[in-house]
Amino acid sequence: MKKISQILLFCLLPLLTFCQKPKVIAFFTPKNDRAHISFVNEANDWFNKISRKQSFTYDTSSNWDNLNTTFLSKYQLVIFLDTRPEVLEQRQAFQKYIEDGGAWVGFHFSAFALNNSKYSQDWDWYHNQFLGSGQYKSNTWRPTSAILKIEDKNHPTSINLPGIFPSSPNEWYRWENDLRQNPDIKVLLSIDAKSFPLGTGPKPHEIWHSGDYPVVWTNTRYRMMYFNMGHNDIDYETGTNRELSHTFKNKTQNQLVINSILWLLRSNR
Repeated sequence: MKKISQILLFCLLPLLTFCQKPKVIAFFTPKNDRAHISFVNEANDWFNKISRKQSFTYDTSSNWDNLNTTFLSKYQLVIFLDTRPEVLEQRQAFQKYIEDGGAWVGFHFSAFALNNSKYSQDWDWYHNQFLGSGQYKSNTWRPTSAILKIEDKNHPTSINLPGIFPSSPNEWYRWENDLRQNPDIKVLLSIDAKSFPLGTGPKPHEIWHSGDYPVVWTNTRYRMMYFNMGHNDIDYETGTNRELSHTFKNKTQNQLVINSILWLLRSNR
């Protein structure tokens, strides 16, 4: 009887392994801008809830030393909620994870780089090859909603989404590189012209009146998605630091994120 039980267990092990929920790990640095901290807290709450509905596990870490080969081997998808790794060994482990077929989602500030700032562009593989965006160039202010346009309605991330929809309020970034000129980059969403003028200032350059601004894209050489969203509006002016907007209060935008997570978890490069 014992031998039969052992045989049955041996036969079932592959099935049990196959049925295990995929695992997602989110890295973040909960400091600096209050708008980014607000987004990180909100994102962790939202992903915890959505993971139970969508049958994946969601773990978090603010310890970037966990960005190593052994730790990452337990996860099918990595999320950068705000910043990026700064230590060479962490960067090397992440690049290996991606080049070995791991999946990644990044939000807003995770793509930020600006020479002569705290986050200089000192990681060419990540900013120029992987993301394709290069350095940060400018942004809108204050955080406002934009009309977003889906550029490929047949892409798996666009399932059950309207062609255009209003986003949650956000600080929108512009980039050094023209993503349209990169054959590896597939732009999935951009800012629709109906959004202009976008931003309220007070500085004139913080208000966009025209232009082409990709906000969600994938690099077809890798399993990845970048979302420019991830900056909640905060009441800095009166000193209350009250949260004035929430990224995940938008059902359509949320569905885009869910579609993207599920696509990356199911897809193979």
